[in-house]
Amino acid sequence: MARIKGGLNAKKKHNRTLKLAKGYRGARSKQYRVAKQSVMRALTSAYAGRKQRKRQMRQLWIARINAAARMNGLSYSRFMYGLKAANIDINRKMLAEMAVNDKEGFASLAETAKQSIA
Repeated sequence: MARIKGGLNAKKKHNRTLKLAKGYRGARSKQYRVAKQSVMRALTSAYAGRKQRKRQMRQLWIARINAAARMNGLSYSRFMYGLKAANIDINRKMLAEMAVNDKEGFASLAETAKQSIA
């Protein structure tokens, strides 16, 4: 039985990693050992970044809703409590969109929230 060497598979694996490291500076894009470390770290950071983006978007929505609610005489928490009390189910993404693009609609929601609290 002839011996099968692993050179082709190793070369494929190295090239896959080096392709991911394309654009990195210096040895990070040329040498497999250094590139592998950089790529592993980059992929880990990319995974974490996808989770953080969701948090940051929610923070942004809340900040926009808070600013618009305060223009209408309510704090964010009172506004959200008022909407919940009035059985209005609109998610934060849509509320933030309204706060930026539909000020009259948001103002009417704020009035509804005020009335349901009082």
